[in-house]
Amino acid sequence: MSLLYVNENNACIGIEANRFVVKYADGMKKMIPAETLESIAIMGYAQMTTQCVRECLKRGIPVSYYSKGGSYFGRLQSTGHIDAKRQRQQCALYQSDFALQLSKRIIRAKLNNQLVVLRRYEKSKNRSVSEQLNRIRNCREKVAECLYIPEIMGYEGQGAKAYFDGLSGLIDPEFVFHGRNKRPPRDEFNSMISLGYSILLNEIYGKIEAKGLNPYFGFLHRDNEKHPTLASDMMEEWRAVIVDATVMSMVNGHEIQKVDFVKDAEEPGCYLTKNGIKKYLTKLEKKLQTEVRYLDDVDYAVSFRRGIALQMESLVKAITYADADIYKPIQIR
Repeated sequence: MSLLYVNENNACIGIEANRFVVKYADGMKKMIPAETLESIAIMGYAQMTTQCVRECLKRGIPVSYYSKGGSYFGRLQSTGHIDAKRQRQQCALYQSDFALQLSKRIIRAKLNNQLVVLRRYEKSKNRSVSEQLNRIRNCREKVAECLYIPEIMGYEGQGAKAYFDGLSGLIDPEFVFHGRNKRPPRDEFNSMISLGYSILLNEIYGKIEAKGLNPYFGFLHRDNEKHPTLASDMMEEWRAVIVDATVMSMVNGHEIQKVDFVKDAEEPGCYLTKNGIKKYLTKLEKKLQTEVRYLDDVDYAVSFRRGIALQMESLVKAITYADADIYKPIQIR
């Protein structure tokens, strides 16, 4: 299957003879057979024809819109996968013990994955981040004892601070950063992970929608207007595994340079250039297609993208039987 990213201003996406066609301002064309296209991401000021929009809606191909700097605006989507009965089950579990137990499982897995990523780079850079590792381990153990979701979120926040403190000591000095920042990202590292999280959130949003669930009815993240809280819930276990690991690999492997960023864009903050976005999206897409054996319920290798879809199937089962133990978050080793 193909995913189409368009980050050229004035490009136009249309449909011709059962193919999606991108026409660029310099006269170049890119064609993708309609049967193979899974989603479209538009970054900046590209256009879509009415016929193309209609074809995307008919085929259930989601179209996501981002600013030139990577801020997520929203998506075009069909209503073909709505399952009202399943969504009523989902909503009914919001105030139940199910939400607490599922949240514990997700955040403990997230903290575990952060530990593994930190240990990998600690070893490769031959630098000690033992203090940060111990803080994350402590948060992971505390989460198991929590009785309320706000407590879980508190330990998640403490763990995240320790994690990013650790990463900042393991990254190439040229790209050193001082903690997590966003809206807007103020440095190169945060610029890349913010864009990566937006893309990952959109991937998960689509997989949730395909299973008939409501992306806005979360369990861990509480109701928040205009925010897909269930997508945020399900993204937690994948952040370090997919996005953070990709960014660290690119920076420490010298696959991206300072010239691939700009700080005087149309919106304040630090953002990838057109060439930087191309490098980053290529690397991130390669990561999503990488096959692994981290899922407990699957005894064969699957790509990270397929793994996300399988996790949504597991979530549906957990919701159907109102049993959080059915859901087994991904935990890397």
